[in-house]
Amino acid sequence: MNIKKQLNELISTALSNSGIEVELVRVNDASKVEFGDYQFNGIMPLAKPLRRNPREIAIQVVENMPQSEMIDKLEIAGPGFINIWLSPDWIAKQLQSVSSSDRLSVGKKEVATKVVVDYSSHNMAKQMHVGHLRSTIIGDTLSKLFIFLGDDVIRQNHIGDWGTQFGMLIAYLEELGVGVGDSLSDLEQFYKDAKVRFDSDENFANIAREYVVKLQSGNTHCLGLWQQFIDMSLGHCEEVYDTLGISLSRDDVRAESSYNSELSNIVTELKESDILVESDGAQCIFVEGNETPIIIQKSDGGFLYATTDLAAIRYRAKDLDAKRISYVVDARQSGHFKQIFDVARRAGFVDEDVSLEHVSFGMMLDKSGRPFKTRDGGTVKLIDLLEEAVSRAKSMMSQRDTSSTDIDTAAHIVGIGAVKYAELSVNRESNYIFDWDRMLSFEGNTALYLQYAYARIQSIFRKYGAQIDGSIILEDDLEKRLGLSLLRFDDVLVGAANESMPHYISSYLYNLTTLFMKFYEQNPILKDGVSEETRDSRLMLAKLVADTIKQGLDILGIKVLDRL
Repeated sequence: MNIKKQLNELISTALSNSGIEVELVRVNDASKVEFGDYQFNGIMPLAKPLRRNPREIAIQVVENMPQSEMIDKLEIAGPGFINIWLSPDWIAKQLQSVSSSDRLSVGKKEVATKVVVDYSSHNMAKQMHVGHLRSTIIGDTLSKLFIFLGDDVIRQNHIGDWGTQFGMLIAYLEELGVGVGDSLSDLEQFYKDAKVRFDSDENFANIAREYVVKLQSGNTHCLGLWQQFIDMSLGHCEEVYDTLGISLSRDDVRAESSYNSELSNIVTELKESDILVESDGAQCIFVEGNETPIIIQKSDGGFLYATTDLAAIRYRAKDLDAKRISYVVDARQSGHFKQIFDVARRAGFVDEDVSLEHVSFGMMLDKSGRPFKTRDGGTVKLIDLLEEAVSRAKSMMSQRDTSSTDIDTAAHIVGIGAVKYAELSVNRESNYIFDWDRMLSFEGNTALYLQYAYARIQSIFRKYGAQIDGSIILEDDLEKRLGLSLLRFDDVLVGAANESMPHYISSYLYNLTTLFMKFYEQNPILKDGVSEETRDSRLMLAKLVADTIKQGLDILGIKVLDRL
C-alpha cells in the first residue's frame, strides 16, 4: 500500500499533461494536519528554469490532475505548494483490503536485491560488551527489514580472530598449563591478565610474538589452541545472541582469518591497478584529501585491517554477487570506510552498480553523558547488562497483577524489548542516554508503551468474545487520521530500508499508538449505545493497529504480550 508512489505517479502525469517532464516527483507527508494529508513542494524548483510563475504552474498541474478516487481535495498554498487530502471512503476501502492481508498489504520486491549486512563483528579475544550492542541490534533489525521487503540477505559476522593478541593469549594459556575450558569462563579477565603479562614481561612478549609467527605459518599445535579459543569465545557470543533474540549463527561467521590466503593477491591486484606507492618499505595508497596513507602491507611483509577489509569487499561483491553491502559499524570508523570504499572502486573490486554503505551509529552514554562504564570504570559485559534488564523487568512486573502470565517469560520479553527499543528509537547517528527508568516506563516512546497498547487491544477482543469482522467506516477526522496512519506502514518500511534508519519504524509505531490511545479515549468501542456497525468498524481498526504494532515490533526484533 505505497501511497506516496501512487501520488507521485498522479502528479507526474499531471506535470506531463501540463507539458512539463520531470525525472523525479516526490510527495511528502503534510507538515501539519491543516495542510492536508500530503504535500507536493516541487513546483518552486521548476519555475525558475521554465521562467514561469510557480503559482500559475501549480494551478495548471491541479487542473491537469487525472481523476482518482483516492483524492478528496487539492489546494494550492503560498507561492505554489500543492496540499493533498485523501478521500475517507478510499482510505476505508484500502483498510478493508489490508485487513485480509497477512502482510498488511506491504509490498514485496518482484526482483530481490542481494544484500550483505556486516554486523556485530566483535573481537574474539574479548567477551562481548556494551560497545557491541548497537551494531548487533541495528544490523539484525536491518536484516529482518530487508528480508521482509523481499531482499536476499546474507548476514556476515566479520569477527576479529587474528593478529598479535592471539599469540599473547595462546602464550598465556600455555604458561598456565590448563585447558581452554578451564581458563575462559571469564574471557574478559583472561584477556586482562594476559595483557598485564605482555606489557610487564619482555620475555613473555617475545614468546607471544613467536606464537604469532607459528600461528600464521600454520603450526598445528598453535592452530589447535587457537581454534579451541575461538570456539569458546563464539560460545559466549551465542549466549548473548540467544538472550537478545539475534539471528546470527555460526554459518554467518566470516572471520578475518578466512581472508588470509587472499591478502597477497590483494597486494598484487592493487599493484596491477597502479595505485600502490612504496613508502619507507611499506606498500601504501594515498587517498585524495588525506595526508596519511592507507598501509596495505608493512615493510616486514605483514598485512593490516585495511587489506583484510578490501579482501572482504571483493569477496562480497565478486563471490557473493552482492549489490548492496552495508557495514553496521560505529561512526568513529567513518574515515576508514570512506577510504576503503574509494580504494575498492578504484581497484575494480566492486562494480559501479554495487552500493557500499557505512551504516554508522553514535555512542551509548550514561546519565552523566559519559561513555557507559561500570562503577569502577571498567567495560560492562553485554550478558550482564541483559540479565539486569530482565531482572529489573521482573521486579517491576511482580508489583502488577500477573497471575495469568508466566512472569519469567514476560520479564524476558519486556526487559530485552526495552533494551532493543532504546537503541532503535533514536536516530542511529546520534549518541543516546541509557536510562533504565525511561526504558522501562509505560509512558513515552518505549517498547513497554507499545506492548501495553497491544495488550490493551487484546483485552478488548477478549471482552468482546466473538469473531471480529465487519466493514470499516471512518466516521470522523480522528478515525480518518488513524486509518491513514495505518496505510502509511508500507511507506515507512520502504523509507527505513532505503536509508537504513530503523528509528523511522519505531517513531511511526509510537505515533500510531499515541493516535490509537486518543481514538480509544474519544471513540468508545464496546460501550452501550454504540451501534453494531460502528462497533464492528472500530473493532476492525483496533485489530489493524494491533497487527501493525506486532509486525513492526517483530521487524525490530521485539515480541508482544497478550496480557501485561
